Amino acid sequence: MGKSADSKLRLLYLMRYLLRQTDEAHPAGIADMLDELGRYGITANRKTVYDDLEALRLFGLDIVSAKSRATGYYVASRDFELPELKLLVDSVQSSKFITHKKTLSLIRKIEGLTSVYEGQLLQRQVYVHNRVKTMNESVYYNVDELSGAIARDRGIRFRYFDYAPDGSRVYRHGGDWYRVSPFALMWDNENYYLLGWDEESGELRHYRVDKMERIAARSEPRQGREAFAKVDMASYSQQVFGMFGGAVRPVRMRFSRQLAGAVIDRFGRGLILAPDGAEHFTVTAPVAVSPQFYAWLLGFGDEAELLGPAEIREGLKEHLAAVQKLYE
Repeated sequence: MGKSADSKLRLLYLMRYLLRQTDEAHPAGIADMLDELGRYGITANRKTVYDDLEALRLFGLDIVSAKSRATGYYVASRDFELPELKLLVDSVQSSKFITHKKTLSLIRKIEGLTSVYEGQLLQRQVYVHNRVKTMNESVYYNVDELSGAIARDRGIRFRYFDYAPDGSRVYRHGGDWYRVSPFALMWDNENYYLLGWDEESGELRHYRVDKMERIAARSEPRQGREAFAKVDMASYSQQVFGMFGGAVRPVRMRFSRQLAGAVIDRFGRGLILAPDGAEHFTVTAPVAVSPQFYAWLLGFGDEAELLGPAEIREGLKEHLAAVQKLYE
């Protein structure tokens, strides 16, 4: 190997060693670096290593020298700090749509963004064996395919399925293709959803990405732009409960004062909570009315009341009557 190639590899091996094997608690001496380079058959001396450290500093690597009994060197800062990596690990391991296998793979890759010593601290954050996880690992490839179709302004086709009690797939539309113009990917209630224009019904609908199969972009451009332009994506998930669609209506509700936090969490801080006596407040919010909305409201028992409109209040009464009939 020529001297030029040898010096380039020496610099790369040295940088990788510093990034993976050093941190503030584990500095490395020049002798350690020479030993590491020797593992790859690269000969060097102390002066060349000093020159390489200076070159890496000029490149932007935050190399700090620490003096105790002997001088050691370590990488003081990286693109991600340890608390940020812990946040990423916690997000991955708590996400239902990421399978066990992919969870462990992603966490191993996240560990590679810090030193091996701090990576051990990340391993202590991993508690995935009892977490409910999706059964369908194709979600990662589905997201990539959908993002590409959106970027290229193309419609898509796919098959859509539900799970039977025995775990088998039951295809909707008798297994026929769905033809949809994709517009946005959303993450709600620990699942990925696609918001798209359904070309058969002529309306916006959402689909769970992990239940979409054999997604393929089509040559036709997307339809339904006007309808999507009217959607406020920032508030969409606040209006739709459990991603079950329904006509969006302004709904007036009355809550006990201690539920203010739950209401703000659901609908956002921009909502006006009007005092109603000493112990209650009322609020009017846009809601996609569905059985899931009724279930959310009923979860608060007698501390929440749907005041109107009258037909939606009547719908809640009918929902209650149907549920009560099951237990008579």
